[in-house]
Amino acid sequence: MADTISFARGAPSLDIVDVEGLRECAAKAFERDPGGTTAYGTAIGYVPLREWIAEQHGVSADHVIVTNGSMQADAFLFDELVKDGDGVIVEKPTYDRTLLGLRERRGDIRPIALEADGISTDELESVLREGARPKLAHIIPNFQNPAGYTLSRAKRERLLHLAGDHEFTIFEDDPYVALRFSGETLPTMLEMARDHRVVYASSFSKTVCPGIRVGYLVAQPELIAKIVKRATNTYISPNMVAQSIVYEFCASGRIRTSIETVKNALAERVEKLAEALTREIPDATFTPPEGGYFMWVELPEGTDVDAVFTAAKERGVAFVKGTDFLLDGGQNALRLAYSGVTVDQIDEGVARLAEAYRAQQKSAAV
Repeated sequence: MADTISFARGAPSLDIVDVEGLRECAAKAFERDPGGTTAYGTAIGYVPLREWIAEQHGVSADHVIVTNGSMQADAFLFDELVKDGDGVIVEKPTYDRTLLGLRERRGDIRPIALEADGISTDELESVLREGARPKLAHIIPNFQNPAGYTLSRAKRERLLHLAGDHEFTIFEDDPYVALRFSGETLPTMLEMARDHRVVYASSFSKTVCPGIRVGYLVAQPELIAKIVKRATNTYISPNMVAQSIVYEFCASGRIRTSIETVKNALAERVEKLAEALTREIPDATFTPPEGGYFMWVELPEGTDVDAVFTAAKERGVAFVKGTDFLLDGGQNALRLAYSGVTVDQIDEGVARLAEAYRAQQKSAAV
């Protein structure tokens, strides 16, 4: 079998990671602050990085906690806000680990259709009028995982109004925000609201490197204080070495050049992927994203994505099934991550995927 070409993992390929910059920043972290870098620290995270993040968002440092990746930030927030039976709005489809985390906490998950310009606020308003009383709405506003869609400005405004009128918290989960390579940059809902209705999370895993595992939450100080207590009881402090390196990477300006490198590569890969899909699988429907890592692809109704998945694996190509991102449905959909493949691999990978799709069609016709 040929080497596997993987469209499955949402991570940058090594060729666009600033390894040299990270090496230099690691050395600088140990030289500049050996005590802070090697100590336990506290659950708030590495203090200079916490302050840098706060400055980027225009808030004081007591609005921020820095964690071991944004998924841990998510987990702390869900533990604090979601109790057994609490209603939680999610996009349909949404990130599979979000669904897992909410199921583990026995939240009452209410999926709302995702459209090309973000969550259907019409459907959400209808659900709210029918009596739903959600505690939380989980929203990935920019280049959504798995769909790649972006929440429009108008929908951001309407979502904020609905949150105020119906007294639920918006969890703005935003790890891809810096990775826009086309289109208009939009304000975050955190910037638009400036109140307790929005909790914001992001990550350096997508802009520095996935192995760094540094994320953060921005929220009102009262909520941050509660989460800090949970974090203290969980691990005393997060990874100070990683956070110190990230701080040096950010403060030195290396993060800006790193992001530009990543964005340029992603833009080229999206264009190549769209061309390959149009040529090789004309039955497929998709919307090329304006940033981020992912493209959502729908095949004709009746396509068995499980069979395509198996056939693709046999041909050395990997993707994630659409069913993984939904409580129900998605049998004809798949997510392609273009971040971890080089341009040279895309044509071959899509050609193999097309073979797998045709094999499934032929088998179904028998």
